[in-house]
Amino acid sequence: MPRSFASRENLSCELDAQSREPIPLPLHSYRHDASLHAGGAQTGSMSPARLSILYVSQMPASPPRFGAQARMHGLMTELARHHDLTAVMLVDDEFDIEECRFAMQGYCREVVLIPNPYGRNGLAKRLLQLRSLASTSSFERLRVTVPAMQTALDHVLRTRRFDVVNLEFTFLGHCDLRQAPPNARLPALVVDSHNIDYDLARQYACAGGNLARRLYADVNWRKLRREELRTYGDADGVCLCSKADERRLLDEVPGVHTMVIPNAADVAFYQPRPSDPPPDDRTVVFFGLLSYVPNVDGVIHFVRDIWPRIADAHPQARCKIIGGSPPPSLMALAGPRVEFTGFVPDLRPHLASAAAVVVPLRLGGGTRLKIVEAMAMGKAIVSTAVGAEGIEAVAGRDLLIEDQPAAFANAVNRLLTEPGLAARIGQSARQLAQEQYAWSGAASALEGFYRHILDVRS
Repeated sequence: MPRSFASRENLSCELDAQSREPIPLPLHSYRHDASLHAGGAQTGSMSPARLSILYVSQMPASPPRFGAQARMHGLMTELARHHDLTAVMLVDDEFDIEECRFAMQGYCREVVLIPNPYGRNGLAKRLLQLRSLASTSSFERLRVTVPAMQTALDHVLRTRRFDVVNLEFTFLGHCDLRQAPPNARLPALVVDSHNIDYDLARQYACAGGNLARRLYADVNWRKLRREELRTYGDADGVCLCSKADERRLLDEVPGVHTMVIPNAADVAFYQPRPSDPPPDDRTVVFFGLLSYVPNVDGVIHFVRDIWPRIADAHPQARCKIIGGSPPPSLMALAGPRVEFTGFVPDLRPHLASAAAVVVPLRLGGGTRLKIVEAMAMGKAIVSTAVGAEGIEAVAGRDLLIEDQPAAFANAVNRLLTEPGLAARIGQSARQLAQEQYAWSGAASALEGFYRHILDVRS
């Protein structure tokens, strides 16, 4: 039996995958049995009966360039092997809409992408934030309140019968998703909660930044909480990334049907290869979307509070920070031994040559895809407890966990000094990823949850 998904307090979110060309995953590389809250059902390999599933999101699933997309892409491509998927999704300016459409048409029966007129950064975002101060709606809700999105949903839902509507996040919870063709049964609504987002916003309100930002976040998270909990309460079921998030939700909305569907990795893609460069015994790597607040905070914390202790002990060591959209506050930290690479199309060579991967996160919820992808590559990882929350790993065997700067630096120094230790931890991490963190198993568990919800409604 697979081990249960452990959790720790105050965990961080999963937005960290890099872009790559999707390749087929092996079918059912492991069997995943996950217990279901409020029902006790268990899931295994996928059932032969096909389901018709509508995926709704405020961002496209493919090609995956950060963690939220990686989760959607991983689950959807696996489900599409056995079920019929349709997607209706908003597209911000940062995405190439035709590239997204082409990628998603590879596994979806129909793809409807709606340009988001509010999906812009800069002045447009600031003006919308100001507008949200005078609104009863959160900023997150206002930026996805797009009439064309509801029009598209009306058309799709009224012309085709769906068994399940899968809503990614809760921000589009105001949309009318309980529709069906005449005389057809209404679809079940399942929310995939990547994080308890209001709790993330609450953490941001308490975590540094200037006074204006903290005050704004303090007002906004309360609106977001009201909207988010209402969406969870209206759903037939809610998927969460970690047991910690499941506990947080059930404390607020008792009785909702929940299931933990952990983040996973493409273990066939992320694996050591003979052609990869060997570990160089000196490079320490962090990777993730660098516009994401928990990652920004984590990188600043690492470079300012932890890295100097490593650099002093190892004069040849260097720090490589991989990821797109770094803000000026991060770029100011670059130096002769601290490199910001920007976005890279293929993480694998960078991870293969690294002596260690670090996850120094202090904020967040859910689980981090960077952890499971680095594990799949057989890398030794040093993480905070927040960074490793929700990952069923044994500290000292599958990764190293330290929260204090000195202890975190000492753990990294051990890996730089003892390559044999790094190799043993990496091998154990790779085995754990193969056994418990492949997308095929996560998708099988999700299908079982869909079927449980449908059985309860019948």
